[in-house]
Amino acid sequence: MPKERTLFFCKECGTEVTKWAGQCPGCHAWNTLVEAPAGQAAKLKTLAVSASRKKAAETGMPMQKKPVTIRDVETSADMRQPVGMTEFDRVLGGGIVPGSLILVGGDPGIGKSTLLLQTCRMLSGGGIRTLYVSGEESEKQIKLRADRIGEFSDGMLLYSETAMGSILEAVDMVQPAVLVVDSIQTVYEESIDAAPGSVSQVREITGTLLQLAKSRNITIFIVGHVTKEGNVAGPRMLEHMVDVVLYFEGDKTAMYRMLRGVKNRFGSTNEVGVFEMREQGLIEVPNPSEYLMQGRLEDEAGSVVVCTTEGTRAFLIEVQALVCRSSFPVPRRTAVGTDYNRVNLLMAVLEKRIGLTLGDCDAYVNVAGGMRISEPALDLALVAALISSHTGHAFDSRTVFFGEVGLVGEVRAVSQAERRVVEAAKTGFTTIVLPESNRAALEKTGTTLMGVKLIGIKHVRELSKLSESS
Repeated sequence: MPKERTLFFCKECGTEVTKWAGQCPGCHAWNTLVEAPAGQAAKLKTLAVSASRKKAAETGMPMQKKPVTIRDVETSADMRQPVGMTEFDRVLGGGIVPGSLILVGGDPGIGKSTLLLQTCRMLSGGGIRTLYVSGEESEKQIKLRADRIGEFSDGMLLYSETAMGSILEAVDMVQPAVLVVDSIQTVYEESIDAAPGSVSQVREITGTLLQLAKSRNITIFIVGHVTKEGNVAGPRMLEHMVDVVLYFEGDKTAMYRMLRGVKNRFGSTNEVGVFEMREQGLIEVPNPSEYLMQGRLEDEAGSVVVCTTEGTRAFLIEVQALVCRSSFPVPRRTAVGTDYNRVNLLMAVLEKRIGLTLGDCDAYVNVAGGMRISEPALDLALVAALISSHTGHAFDSRTVFFGEVGLVGEVRAVSQAERRVVEAAKTGFTTIVLPESNRAALEKTGTTLMGVKLIGIKHVRELSKLSESS
């Protein structure tokens, strides 16, 4: 009996090689090649292809599509189908696009299945036939969770199955407009001799679903498990194959969840939707700034407010810092919600450029509300919080900060300054400290808001003087 041939796949880029190597020859990543049997993957034929061939035979038309000019392709403004949840529609770019493949990732228990179950409820209630396929729960278990969310229409169908062939047969039978597969790591193709969730299985299942979505114009949501690093498990090519990648983020113990779009072929990326987890499911948060600022104490040293942006949306978030003399040989530094190394860098800038003695101090920085901010506009707020905590002088509680700080202490301009100013003014803040170049640009464009004072600064030493005058 001949020995079965095996291949090695790169988990990051999907490159195939016949022998194992420590480094992938495609993307040059280390220790990413995993073994998978070649099996009968090349012989795999989906029902979507069979259906298209059958239709071609019945109509007498050739199955092969011909290239067309871009002017001959017809589109319409109403191609998108709104889900019915404003926050979800915002992240999707206005709604779902028929024939798209959408990947939803997130930590276990964060609410991925609940979000998609609510999506199916909204769509089926609007007359759109939906099929929810679960490989992790039975129909009764899904029904128990659905009873907490609300009433479902007859247009919502459930199916508990893990075999890809059976799922495709169910799609043929039901003919849904929206299909949910929860999760892709539990589904397997019988013709491939590999465990569910393996590289070869995920590759083939994703390819089959992609072909199904495009050939039948079905919108397909697939749930993906994540690794301990927070990335979707399986080959990296999974994210390249789909049209939209969404990450559901947040601490399971916190009340807020954030749906972040990291890839969207039909809209802007890095859009964010905010939800609150309650007993009846996920509730939209229409004004995140107001919710994130709840519980803030006014006129406290070490507490400032930053206006950050995610996609086209601006948020107001409290940044807290605690600086105190260290009792350890090596001072402790902790950062929650932002980059730890960035905090160390800014502390070095303060010590070098304005003479603030922080080398023998412990420093603890926290971004309140459970959000994580990585954009450079947070720098000025971090510096202000560190200065305020060290000196004991509190900034005015109605002041907002944003700007990027360089290694020589200069304050650089950031994007979407006007949007940040408008959001701060709308929430009731009266003073905004921002880079001088941003202030000059706003003045040149004629952006003026009644009752709002703009303070432009060029160097962090000006921030130190502003603290003393507060």
